[in-house]
Amino acid sequence: MQNFHFLISEEYENERLDKSLSELTDDTVSRSFLQKLIKDNQVYVNEKIQKASYRLKTGDNVSFFLPEQIEPDIEPENIPLDILYEDEDVIVVNKPKDMVVHPSAGHYTHTLVNGLMYHCKGSLSGINGVLRPGIVHRIDKDTTGSVIVCKNDMSHQNIAEQLKEHSVTRKYRAICFGVIKEEEGTVNAPIGRDEKERKKMSVNYKNGKNAITHYRVIERFREYTYIECRLETGRTHQIRVHMASIGHPLMGDVVYSSQKWPYNTNGQVLHAYILGFTHPSSGKYIETQAPIPDYFEAVLDKLRKI
Repeated sequence: MQNFHFLISEEYENERLDKSLSELTDDTVSRSFLQKLIKDNQVYVNEKIQKASYRLKTGDNVSFFLPEQIEPDIEPENIPLDILYEDEDVIVVNKPKDMVVHPSAGHYTHTLVNGLMYHCKGSLSGINGVLRPGIVHRIDKDTTGSVIVCKNDMSHQNIAEQLKEHSVTRKYRAICFGVIKEEEGTVNAPIGRDEKERKKMSVNYKNGKNAITHYRVIERFREYTYIECRLETGRTHQIRVHMASIGHPLMGDVVYSSQKWPYNTNGQVLHAYILGFTHPSSGKYIETQAPIPDYFEAVLDKLRKI
C-alpha cells in the first residue's frame, strides 16, 4: 500500500473534497476509484474521515491509501538544472520551456522533479507525497522561470505559509496582444474553475476566489506590449486569465486566446522573472532573478524591428 498525502494550497480553498481529489492526484487515479475511497471512509482530512461534500481549507492535510500498483515509480534522472539559489533547506531552479514541474498522468519522466531527485539525492520534503517531493508551488509546462523547491518538511511548511500570506515576491515578464495605453494598472477579479471545463480557469464572480494582478508597461510595439506582472495572489493561470479578461491575452496562449501570432513561441510568452522569500531558517530575505530566455529575447528583437 502507498500513502498519498497533500498539504492543501490556497488554490483549493473551499473546493469540495470529491471534486478536488482527481486534480490533487493529477488524474493518476480514476474519479470513480477516488469516489469509492471517500464512500468507503478511506479519505482523511487532518486525520479525520471526511465526506465528499467537505470543503477544503488552506493548510488541510489530505491523505488516503492506494494499492501500490496504481502509483508509478518515479526515478531520478540526470537532467541539467539551471540553479539560481541553493542551500540545505531550499533550492530555486530556472525551469525551461516544455518541462513539467512534477510527474502526473502521462508525464512520469523528464520532469523537474525527476531532475531534482537526482541532484538532491533524495533530500526533498515529503509533505506532498512521492509524485511531488519538495514541490510547494508550480508554474505551467510552457511557462519558464523561477520555481522554489523545499528540501525538508520544515522549509516546506514555512514557504507554504508565506505563499498563503502572499508575502512571497513574484514578478513575471510577458508579451501580450494589443497596445496598453496606461503605464500601469491592477486587475482585481476573482478566479475560479470554468464551469464547463474544469481544467480551465475563468473570472468567476459567483464562485471564484480573490485574485489580484498588478501590471506595468515595459515597452510598447505596434500590436503588442511587453509587461511585468506582480502577483498579489497566486491563483492557477492567474496572469493568463486576468490579462485575457481585460482584452490583452498573452502571446502564444492557446487556451485563453484565439488570436494568431507570427512567431514560434511554443506556448504563452510568460516568464517567472523574480522570486523573493524569507529564508525559513535564517529569516533573511532572499531574491533571485531568472534571466529572460532566448526564445523570449528573440521575439522582442523581432518586434523592435517592425
